Amino acid sequence: MGTTDQIIAKGDALFELIPQRPPMVMIDTLLRVDEKEFETLFSVREDNILLENDRLSEAGLIENIAQTSAAGSGQQYIEKNKAIPLGFIGAVQKLIIFHQPKIGDTLKTIVTLTHKVMSISVVKGIVTNGDKVAAQCDMKLFLQE
Repeated sequence: MGTTDQIIAKGDALFELIPQRPPMVMIDTLLRVDEKEFETLFSVREDNILLENDRLSEAGLIENIAQTSAAGSGQQYIEKNKAIPLGFIGAVQKLIIFHQPKIGDTLKTIVTLTHKVMSISVVKGIVTNGDKVAAQCDMKLFLQE
């Protein structure tokens, strides 16, 4: 499985990779998937359910990281011709919110797999807004295989 430099999924194709449905979808486009890293884009729109004072909430940023992980993992399962398992956030650690993106901002999120033991993955997520980091955290994810 190599790096892909084009759009892997968006719209309905993206919904095949994640369990969330509008209005809880916090990613727009899956850009890149390789063995240990996933990358997505997300545009903050005024109809977003997780806005606070016209800015994406902390919960929205955390969900963006989790969904980036889910989409990348889902794509890996599809490439292996396996059913996509349901995943759950087990823990969020070392969360830092540098700023809350506003309506109209486009976020790029990169999730890097740091550990995997059986059905538990630990990832580091970084959300950027232009050239600034908006948020970062470590997240423990459980897959129900």
